[in-house]
Amino acid sequence: MRNALSFGLLFFVASLFLYAQDDPIRQGPTGGTGAAALSAAEEFRLGVQAYNRFAYNEAILSFERALSFRPGEAIILDWLGRAYYRSGFEETALRQWRAALNSYGRNSGAGMLLSSRIETVSNRRFLLPVADDGVRYVEAGRYPGKSEDIVFYRQPSSLLPNNDGSVWVVAYGSNEIVKIDVNGVIRDRKRGPLNGFDRPYDIVRGIDGRLYVSEYRGSRVSVLDKNGNWLSYIGSRGLGNGQFIGPQNLTINEDGYLYVVDYGNRRISKFDPDGAFILSFAQKTAVFPGLLSPTGIAAGNGKIYVADNLRKTIYIFDPNGSYLGRLAAEGLKSPESMRFLSDDRLLVADANRILLIEPEAAIVRELGLAGNEKVRVTCANMDSNGNILAAKFEAGEVAVMTRFDDLASGFFVQIRNVDAQHFPVVTVWFTVEDRLRRQITGLDVNNFIFTEGGMEAGEQIFLSPGYRSGGVDISLLIERSQLTSGMLGELTAASRDIGRALQEMGNSKVVSVISAGAQPRREQHEPSLENAVRGANDSFSPRWRFDLGMRLAATDLLSAAPKRSVVYIGSGSVGELAFEQYSLSELSSYLANNGIVFNAVIIGGAQASASIEYLCRETGGKAMQLYRPQGIGPLIKSIADTPSGLYSFSFTSRLPTDFGRAWLPLEIEVKLMERSGRDSTGYFPPLE
Repeated sequence: MRNALSFGLLFFVASLFLYAQDDPIRQGPTGGTGAAALSAAEEFRLGVQAYNRFAYNEAILSFERALSFRPGEAIILDWLGRAYYRSGFEETALRQWRAALNSYGRNSGAGMLLSSRIETVSNRRFLLPVADDGVRYVEAGRYPGKSEDIVFYRQPSSLLPNNDGSVWVVAYGSNEIVKIDVNGVIRDRKRGPLNGFDRPYDIVRGIDGRLYVSEYRGSRVSVLDKNGNWLSYIGSRGLGNGQFIGPQNLTINEDGYLYVVDYGNRRISKFDPDGAFILSFAQKTAVFPGLLSPTGIAAGNGKIYVADNLRKTIYIFDPNGSYLGRLAAEGLKSPESMRFLSDDRLLVADANRILLIEPEAAIVRELGLAGNEKVRVTCANMDSNGNILAAKFEAGEVAVMTRFDDLASGFFVQIRNVDAQHFPVVTVWFTVEDRLRRQITGLDVNNFIFTEGGMEAGEQIFLSPGYRSGGVDISLLIERSQLTSGMLGELTAASRDIGRALQEMGNSKVVSVISAGAQPRREQHEPSLENAVRGANDSFSPRWRFDLGMRLAATDLLSAAPKRSVVYIGSGSVGELAFEQYSLSELSSYLANNGIVFNAVIIGGAQASASIEYLCRETGGKAMQLYRPQGIGPLIKSIADTPSGLYSFSFTSRLPTDFGRAWLPLEIEVKLMERSGRDSTGYFPPLE
């Protein structure tokens, strides 16, 4: 019976070759009914199933065999490219896709979709939100403060983006903070303690997740928990130490200290994370003229930057308030808020302009305009999706500004895998990115359209998106070099800190421990993670293999939680044989194309090599020393804050399966404001 069904499947799939001319990816492989077609169809089916099990090497072999029977078959080339892409071999994937495009034809539905994919993969360069030189930002949408007679909030003065794509908006005029999602819907609002906020002005997030809100008329700073619930006050009205008159902008430095612009007293006050006063600075001295109208403030690169609205200048201080000089004294109109971006450049709201300033070179560039010259932007910040959000105070709205190039290119949507084991209920996982590989977070059911062969899929259920995942999965990559063989104590300390951090997080775990020796291997990490990380004496070798260990560690995470990371523990030097089999770019692509972040814990006191820094930068991770004041716990916990553009849906298929022998097409379209993207795929239901 099984052989009969298999032959029937081969005949059915091969017969699809006869009538899939307009859009072959919707119908399956094309061709005749001879032996070659039957063999190609069987290998294609096996390849698709392997791909959906994350077995990409197996899928590549099956697709290659299918091509040996049907050379040049467009849909097989397309799927072979997908498997190479997910394996990290982007150049090889692009070759397969270009060959498939020639067979599809550029004007076919599949051809246009594939052409967009080729262009996106060929051109992207970055992962994290950055502001590129020469690129203008234009208004692509807005979060209005009112609609006709209905008021949502009044006079937005500050913005704090969240990792789920939403943003906290400080509403000065309505004495509240409101959380707005990517679709412009208000999801939460907080009004402070029982007596309420008294003209809230700015908001920042501490390194422990707590929120700080300055209250201009209340002359105090409110401390909130990570969800916006009020906890306590810092300061009071007055002229003394720790007191304010009209506090405005805030910033937090890398050590967690809070800096407050005390507008009325024309000074900056510094507090520890718990609100204890430390010092005030920026008053007039022999070397510093004093502040006339202090507005924006930002901490970064070990320095404090303060804008003076009237002097049209940005000053630089050290963390203890010593004056260091000027950053910008020309070209500014009316500087207000300043925010550091992930690439250590400053985003500045200056009248109606959004500026980008490089602190080291003091280069000022205009990114875009948020309205005419009468518009006052009190705050500009970049959200997790790479948009610039601008608070237009008098206009009573938040402008959403997007790179002009992104408006034209749309989203990069990829259906990652399809689970049809419980057919007719089918589960689909897919990612939404922009053209720079940045994850698009915060989308919900209203942003997606699912169809099967052009017809709406039945009984759709939007499952929990990746950005809501609180837990993380990590794979530890342990350097087994001769150098680390003498650092067993530090390896043990690192494993202890990692285990403690995961326990505190909850719903998080170590998936595997990989010894990167001459022949990388998995270590038994339960019940003792410390023993697994320390390893055996015979695992250390001068010929240790970083690349093979990395591939093994990443492969163990392919089916893991949406937020996952390879955490390397080692000296920071990758060794002479680091890229013997896999290049640095291939390793980076393997991680990034499967949503895996690379983080590094450096032991021994040396600095991370350029290769380690490159992998961290390209995947959104960090490298840090084991022995640092805060420990490495924050590094592990930061994995949970990684933006995730992974989504999943389940639906009940309405398509006939011909006893499980049919190739079933599936399409998804994603829309958000003025941007959209789509992907198409297909799958085989189980044989009946």
